[in-house]
Amino acid sequence: MRDEVERLITAWKRERPDLDLTPLAVLSRISRISRQLDLVRKDAFAELETWGFDVLAALRRAGDPYQLSPSQLMQETMVTSGTITNRLDRLEELELITRQQDPSDGRGSLVKLTRTGMRAVDTALEELLTHEREILNGLSREEKTHLAQLLSLLAADLDEGKNN
Repeated sequence: MRDEVERLITAWKRERPDLDLTPLAVLSRISRISRQLDLVRKDAFAELETWGFDVLAALRRAGDPYQLSPSQLMQETMVTSGTITNRLDRLEELELITRQQDPSDGRGSLVKLTRTGMRAVDTALEELLTHEREILNGLSREEKTHLAQLLSLLAADLDEGKNN
């Protein structure tokens, strides 16, 4: 047996040969990989936690001057207004971000990545990529590219279904 899912599939085939187990074979593996990635991310983001990394990464990806409005951060991190406010409060306490009034909107604010925040998110990303490269070591470059393309198709279909 190549992996734990293969053992499960073999047992199900014996017990229920009438069923097409293809979805189980694919999605159970994705689920198990996801759990492993959660552990790797927890380790890589130890200082930040995953939610903190998500916010800082959104600001970092925004490019210079590394700032976004809270509503843009809500969209980027897919959380509610109350959740983003709580997260911003915590990140500001850690001096990883600052908040200032938006000069183009007197009622709005802008969240900006600090130098400390920039270092934290860059370090966490580098750590994450090191761990993720190790996870993918058993695949060739072509296999990684092909897998990424297939997962992209699946993700796009899921995203499209969510919007309908």
